[in-house]
Amino acid sequence: MKIVRRVGASPRERGSVSGQSCPDIFELSDGNFAVIGTEATDALDAELPPDASRADYERIVVISRETLLHAKADIPDA
Repeated sequence: MKIVRRVGASPRERGSVSGQSCPDIFELSDGNFAVIGTEATDALDAELPPDASRADYERIVVISRETLLHAKADIPDA
């Protein structure tokens, strides 16, 4: 599995002063996506709706609205 491309604008393009450590979204060679965000499992786990769950090895990660909106145009429809 490898990172194929960034999805959306880079942190610097989104206004990060350092451009180094910010939320990011990447498309992987297997078609999945990887997300860099703030780990929030403890804070949000109890907030999941009844029809949602996560495995022990999964984490809830938060990215900014701005990050996702900048990625919207690059996310494939299929």
